[in-house]
Amino acid sequence: MEIVEKVKELVIPILEEKGLKLVDIELNKGKRPILRVYIYNPEGTSIDDCEWVSKRLGALLDVEDLIPTSYTLEISSPGLDRKLKNKEEFNIFKGRDIVIKTKEPIEEKKVFRGVLEGLEDENVVLNQDDNKIKIPFENISQAKLEF
Repeated sequence: MEIVEKVKELVIPILEEKGLKLVDIELNKGKRPILRVYIYNPEGTSIDDCEWVSKRLGALLDVEDLIPTSYTLEISSPGLDRKLKNKEEFNIFKGRDIVIKTKEPIEEKKVFRGVLEGLEDENVVLNQDDNKIKIPFENISQAKLEF
C-alpha cells in the first residue's frame, strides 16, 4: 500500500475525534522526506488543531514506521487562497467564493466566479448571481478559493 494512502487511513480517525477534515496529503521525497498533511476545521483551523494532530499522528507513524528514513512531519491548514485538487474539497469548502478555470469552454466561457455549492455527481456546482452552473470535474483546469 502506498505511504500516502496508509497515512490517510491513520489520520482520518484522529481528525474525526475533533470534527476536523482531511484536505490533502503530500509526500515530497528527497534526502529528508517531508510529509505534509493539510487539515480543515470549519470553525477555523488553529495552531492548536495542527499541534494536536501532529502529536497523535507522529506517535502512530513512529509505531507504523512507514517512512524508513528520518523525515519531517508538517500539519497545516490549506490556506485562504488555496487551489482545490481533490473532489472531496469541493464539499469541504461549500459556501466559499471560488474561481474556476475550465479546459474547454462552457457557453463560450472558460473562467467562472461564484459561491461554491459543492459536488453533485461528477459536477462542481457554482452559484453565480443566483444562477446555478454545473462544471464537469474533469473539465476543471484550476479551482482556487478567494477571500
